[in-house]
Amino acid sequence: MAEFTASKYNRDTFDKIPEEKRTRILSVAIAEFANRGFNNANTNIIAKKAGISVGSLYKYFDTKEDFFLTAVGYGIHQLEKTLEEVLSEESDLFGKIERILRIIQKHSRENRDIIRLYNEITAEGNSELIRGLSSDMESVSAKVYTSLLAEAKKSGSVGKEVDEKIFAFCIDNLFMILQFSYATEYYRERMKVYLGKDFDNDEKVVKGMMSFIRRALEKK
Repeated sequence: MAEFTASKYNRDTFDKIPEEKRTRILSVAIAEFANRGFNNANTNIIAKKAGISVGSLYKYFDTKEDFFLTAVGYGIHQLEKTLEEVLSEESDLFGKIERILRIIQKHSRENRDIIRLYNEITAEGNSELIRGLSSDMESVSAKVYTSLLAEAKKSGSVGKEVDEKIFAFCIDNLFMILQFSYATEYYRERMKVYLGKDFDNDEKVVKGMMSFIRRALEKK
């Protein structure tokens, strides 16, 4: 899988502190930004919870914006890492998609703050704040899913009429909405409206989505 190569928004001093300390600071930041949004998140609170001074925080980041972008980049990188093993497995396209769906169900519940932060940036109105980062993040998924679909079309497991770029976009959107549905209150309630009592039936959700995806992609 292509590696996440986000632009660097932190100072070199942040890279030089122990990994445990970096992880602690970013984990606290992810929770704060996810819960309060960029504008309302308080760097004083983040510093206090992380066990550092505000002065130290601004030795690591020039601005609140840089801190936010670093936290988002770290959070999304954790999600990308969970998919690497699946995408290197010796299985066909549909086997990989099913494994990704199951990973999304598990990962989204266990890492709600990361997914909520991802949701936060998709709704963020400050285009300058997110333009570069969104390009970094989405280009990884776009390349991976487009490549998988192109290989499947070449092998004959999906129809020749499949446009791999459009279908990669559609599949990524399915994955994104599923993540939000397990991690955010609005999308969870939305899922309940559509699925009723089956909204928490993981196996039924996976089987239903796989049926939909197979019908869309398999040779006619």
